[in-house]
Amino acid sequence: MSNDLFSPSIPDDVASRRPLADRLRPTSLSEVTGQSHLTGEDGVLRRMIASGTLGSMIFWGPPGTGKTTVARLLSGETGLAFEQISAIFSGVADLKKVFEMARLRRMDGRQTLLFVDEIHRFNRAQQDSFLPVIEDGTVILVGATTENPSFELNAALLSRARVLTFRAHDEESLEELLKRAEDVEKKPLPLDDEARATLIRMADGDGRAVLTLAEEVWRAARVGEVFDTAGLTEIVQRRAPIYDKGQDGHYNLISALHKAVRGSDPDAALYYLARMFDAGEDPLYLGRRLVRMAIEDIGLADPQALVVCNAAKDAYDYLGSPEGELALANACVYLATAPKSNAVYTAFKSAMRAARENGSLLPPKHILNAPTKLMKQEGYSDGYRYDHDEPDAFSGQNYFPEKMGRQTFYDPPERGFEREIRKRLEWWSKLRRERGEP
Repeated sequence: MSNDLFSPSIPDDVASRRPLADRLRPTSLSEVTGQSHLTGEDGVLRRMIASGTLGSMIFWGPPGTGKTTVARLLSGETGLAFEQISAIFSGVADLKKVFEMARLRRMDGRQTLLFVDEIHRFNRAQQDSFLPVIEDGTVILVGATTENPSFELNAALLSRARVLTFRAHDEESLEELLKRAEDVEKKPLPLDDEARATLIRMADGDGRAVLTLAEEVWRAARVGEVFDTAGLTEIVQRRAPIYDKGQDGHYNLISALHKAVRGSDPDAALYYLARMFDAGEDPLYLGRRLVRMAIEDIGLADPQALVVCNAAKDAYDYLGSPEGELALANACVYLATAPKSNAVYTAFKSAMRAARENGSLLPPKHILNAPTKLMKQEGYSDGYRYDHDEPDAFSGQNYFPEKMGRQTFYDPPERGFEREIRKRLEWWSKLRRERGEP
């Protein structure tokens, strides 16, 4: 933990050995890149500082976007004491010490900005411990998280803190960071234009990553050497995509895949499927999700879709990678180009809602069996009409409980699967012509 924003002066030879990302850390909000909606002249944080008061905040955004740096700069620009802890390494005892130090400072007339990195890693009880010190003004909490606060933080804590979203760096802000790095190093990055663009893409929106990659390039380059894309890839290898199989990256991509299938775009669906394969997603998980899409979005408009997806899942289980992945790709394209119907999906939800809302109503007695004399006397099975004996094998009886009356849950799509498929093929052909495809 550190109580001061600025560390003691460091000798030049030692400072030059510090990581490039640390040496380029902004010293004022105006130097922060990629977050103009927060730190720009009309940004949210600028307005807070101008008002003379700060409230507790949660900084939410991907790694390398400046959450820690901005928290430090806020304390410097407002004169608040700065305390930093990490939820990974801290427990209840550490929190108590920090809170006590903050209370002592407050008695001396100085407020504390408490920065908590990875705040989502604290459990619910630990998160609740912040509530009293936030409410009485002992600390101004600034928590940082890469996970969605709505899912990971207590509602009580969220109600006392404003969530500010940090955005991944775009290509322009990453290029600006590289130019600053070149100014500090006093030499150009030894990459041709294409390799420089590739390095920016490798960073995947992470400012710290782009500087780390640049540093690796400078270390590897001999005098006068300039790397092309192949040389860059050989030196720095390939940085893994930003994708946590249990968190937001996982859910964002599977949502995109599902909606591309639902929207009948096989190209986008294949792209997101490939993204998830490339990131190391469990292919059998993807197979299960494709089965779900067949049930939810295609349904009875093409009953074969479920058969295809189950077969693809079994094929992957049998073949493994990489051959089995092609089976899942086949199923993905089949679903995206299939006619769509969610009629059964919505009907089932309506039926479940009716079942919950109406309680344990007795079915009409005429459709209940009467195996005993007493039940016959009570009217069980009285008036039941056997459908197979009726004209067109249809009696038209009411099968719902009397208190409910007849209900309609299932509203089938237009009949005629051949007509539906023809319409889909016509639409797809038109789209390909508009794209200039053969």
